[in-house]
Amino acid sequence: MGSVAWKQLLLNALESNAHLKHSSFMQLATVGTNGTPSNRTVVFRGFQDNTDNIQINTDARTRKIEELKLCSSAEICWYFTDSWEQFRINGNVDIIDGSNAEPLKLQQREHSWFASSLRSRSQYLCPNPGLPCLHEQAQPDISLDPSTGPIDAFCLLILEPHQVDYLNLKSNQRLTFKSSVSAAAEKSWTVERVNP
Repeated sequence: MGSVAWKQLLLNALESNAHLKHSSFMQLATVGTNGTPSNRTVVFRGFQDNTDNIQINTDARTRKIEELKLCSSAEICWYFTDSWEQFRINGNVDIIDGSNAEPLKLQQREHSWFASSLRSRSQYLCPNPGLPCLHEQAQPDISLDPSTGPIDAFCLLILEPHQVDYLNLKSNQRLTFKSSVSAAAEKSWTVERVNP
């Protein structure tokens, strides 16, 4: 067992709960700048290429970016209401914004941008998230050229899992998956069944 096993469990949960719109939503917890927990709901954007790394799109102007720059450790919590399964996935987050110097990462960011709906992309043109509204009136319609590449505010987060805690409340089964890296820099996973 190992990475293939927890990833397959997650893919199965996503498939069996796909009819529920909220099944692609998960909570992302980071360490706040004041050292306290900071949590929010984000959207699962798939796995990065052929890896176990989880992709999340976000606005570079949000508080989570500031928090992740200070401490890259984060945890996702995901609960699937139909299958009664919970996944807690922790690891480190890599922030890929427009200033990234690696061409491959910039390509991944661009791919994620174009994989998003035009409505989702348009949200990055809105005023800075979390700041007070300056106008009480309705915001004007924002239009974005569909062929335009990622704008500065768009950011791709890649969470590289280190530990996965899986709980199935229907079968009363709980598994903990832990990763380790060998001297040859190869990642491997161990799994242990634990009490629910």
